[in-house]
Amino acid sequence: MRVVVDLSRCEGYAQCAFLAPDAFRMHGEEALMYDPNPDDAQRERVLRAAAACPVQAILVDRLEGRPAGRDVPVAASTS
Repeated sequence: MRVVVDLSRCEGYAQCAFLAPDAFRMHGEEALMYDPNPDDAQRERVLRAAAACPVQAILVDRLEGRPAGRDVPVAASTS
């Protein structure tokens, strides 16, 4: 799984950090730090965190067999 956060879009609501603290964490009050390659054991938490983002700043490549760089917004995915 690969995660990309559009940091220019992120507004620091920290919903992701509450839902997947091993993958996302706040540094200070507004700066988000994240693991771009969380292990598959965190998959459900990361997907929930991405779906909960109020500004949809988190992209997750979760489709097997897709080439790297083809990130899709979790909200737009149908699987």
